[in-house]
Amino acid sequence: MLGRILGMAAVIAVASIGMASIASRTRDARETEVVAAAADANSNWTTRPRQKGGWSSAPSATGASGDVRLDRAGDSHFYAEAEINGQPMRMLVDSGASIIALTRRDAEAAGIDVDALPVAGSAATAGGVVPVRPVMLDSVDVGGIAVRGVAAAVLDADMGVSLLGQSYLARLDTVNVEGDTMTLR
Repeated sequence: MLGRILGMAAVIAVASIGMASIASRTRDARETEVVAAAADANSNWTTRPRQKGGWSSAPSATGASGDVRLDRAGDSHFYAEAEINGQPMRMLVDSGASIIALTRRDAEAAGIDVDALPVAGSAATAGGVVPVRPVMLDSVDVGGIAVRGVAAAVLDADMGVSLLGQSYLARLDTVNVEGDTMTLR
């Protein structure tokens, strides 16, 4: 009886591996065709030489459709002129940050009493481990694209600039990078 079960398990395993191999080869061929066809149409800053140089301190531009366009800065990052709780501040757009991360200086400028916020944990930064204080922002506005009730954290670290993370970006319709321009919609 045990021999039959083991034999049946072996047959099922071999059949599964064979089917997975066939599916993988079919998918890989399709992906290669799609990637080759799209390579020219979707080239971006990682696949072509840099065309612009220098630091862009220009404010974000709002298009006729309500899009906000951000130019890549000389350090290869995108910066946004944002309003947090109605207070203007310059932020680094960081799609890898889960939430907005505010410096103490920016949080206080936005009217947040940082010392009254509970420490809810710590974060490992380039400068070491720092306390994290969660806060809910009333509003975040970039070029007229306003979002209310946005999760953020105040980091007691010398980051230099606050980060505009996914708690804002994920609530937009589109975040797109083409060449040296990021478009928010």
